Amino acid sequence: MRELIPWLRLILQRRGRLVVGAALLFATLTSGIALLALSGWFLTETALVGLLFAAGVQAYINLYVPGSGIRFFAVSRTVSRYLERLYNHNTVLRLLTDIRVALFNSMARAGHRERGQNTGAHWLSRLTADVDALDTVYLRVIAPATLAAFVTLLVVSLAWVIFNGLVALMLLSVLSLAFFTATLSVYRRTRSLSGQLSDRQERLRSEVIEHLEGFAELTAAGRTGKHSGRLMRHSLALSHQQAMIDGQVGWHGAAVQFLINLSAVIALWVGFDLFQQDRVSGPVLVLLPIVLLGLGEAYTMLPEAFGKLGGTISAARRLNEDIVPAPEHPSVAHPALHPEDKNQPLVATDISVGYPGYAPVLTHFSMRIQAGERLGIVGVSGCGKSSLADTFAGVISPLAGTLTTLPCAYLTQATVLFEDSVKANLLLGNPNATDAELWRVLELVDLAKRFAHEEDGLDTWLGNGGSRLSGGEGRRLVLARVLLSKAHLVILDEPFTGVDSVTRNHIVPQIDRWLESRAVISLGHGPEALLPSGRTLHLS
Repeated sequence: MRELIPWLRLILQRRGRLVVGAALLFATLTSGIALLALSGWFLTETALVGLLFAAGVQAYINLYVPGSGIRFFAVSRTVSRYLERLYNHNTVLRLLTDIRVALFNSMARAGHRERGQNTGAHWLSRLTADVDALDTVYLRVIAPATLAAFVTLLVVSLAWVIFNGLVALMLLSVLSLAFFTATLSVYRRTRSLSGQLSDRQERLRSEVIEHLEGFAELTAAGRTGKHSGRLMRHSLALSHQQAMIDGQVGWHGAAVQFLINLSAVIALWVGFDLFQQDRVSGPVLVLLPIVLLGLGEAYTMLPEAFGKLGGTISAARRLNEDIVPAPEHPSVAHPALHPEDKNQPLVATDISVGYPGYAPVLTHFSMRIQAGERLGIVGVSGCGKSSLADTFAGVISPLAGTLTTLPCAYLTQATVLFEDSVKANLLLGNPNATDAELWRVLELVDLAKRFAHEEDGLDTWLGNGGSRLSGGEGRRLVLARVLLSKAHLVILDEPFTGVDSVTRNHIVPQIDRWLESRAVISLGHGPEALLPSGRTLHLS
């Protein structure tokens, strides 16, 4: 289970909410058991008093205190159940948010090469299904199992007090076996099946997404039916495997219920002997078996949760494979922003550029950028431009040498727009920017008129991935987002992809003036794709 350790550390950062949620679970469980126990005691007591009355024996019973207790536990069980569901589900949603943010930050720290090893379908599965699988860790595994064990010890202690130590020991043995059956036993029996099912579901989910994305090509090739049939066969195999897991969970659940009922029978059998010896009263004799039957609520949910634990661990393992720790390279320095550093935003000394496990694309590379300097880097595809830009921006670390940079604004080759408004997309570059600044950068990239004519202005919705914009408009909007940054170093990788030459010639002088005091590194296939540069470096 060591695969869960990183996520448990993340979950435990919200200890306060976990404790409150566990307390609400405990209140719900104990209220239900107390309601059953007190009701059983009360019914038995009233029945015995009624028999005494029928036999002509004078007897009395206090109806008000037990009745008040029954009403109290009935209300407390309902209220605590409602609060527990509301609070704990809110906690789980917060925990899933924490996990997704941690995973997304890890993905953001990874280089393009590492992220490119998985398809978009795989990343979608990681951020949705795999993360959702982790909600079983707290709400269905840790908290219920802990509370079931704790309440079991309370019930055994109660048996010790009202019966004797032998009864308590017998009940402890049976209930321990029930707890083992509901947790570790079902986990061992389903661990492999559940893990395989999770892996196969992940592959099938990715294949379905790829099937939908490539539906046009499959149709053109006449392979739609065969590919759909293949997916259906995989789906049927998964259903069969799921049925096997459900069968194991069901048998274990039945065994747990049998053991709980057996404990109640043992308590009733031994208690009846004590009743004949006048060591316990009739109502007390009934109380303990009913309490034991009430434990079924604590144990019922455990087999299903532990039956899925193997899949949860499998999902955690896949997520761990995609977690890229923050780089810790002593050769790479990222100093704080000090006035004396502004004159040299970037200094590279004898660095090697590339990705771990691959041959470096550049070696023994040294360069120094002064404040306000313009550097152009040109070269054909595959010569290492983007790898060099990633290194300068801190996305990847140099394989060797020393690199010192100030925080930078980085425009990558990929045009990424979120399904949100123009304003929300721009504010990613500078959350403190005013509306006036947003309109100003839109003017710089010749998009101000485009959105001024929209009814919602800056609140215009861009659609899925900026689908309401053309490729050139989307590229310019992302460029505007980078221009909003106050960073002293700006790196632009293929800044004018998809932008026609007329528009490019119009916006280049404006952008150049906007970045006048800052160091700018622009990269492209030719000088015409760059900002005006004082010097140009050709990579081959």
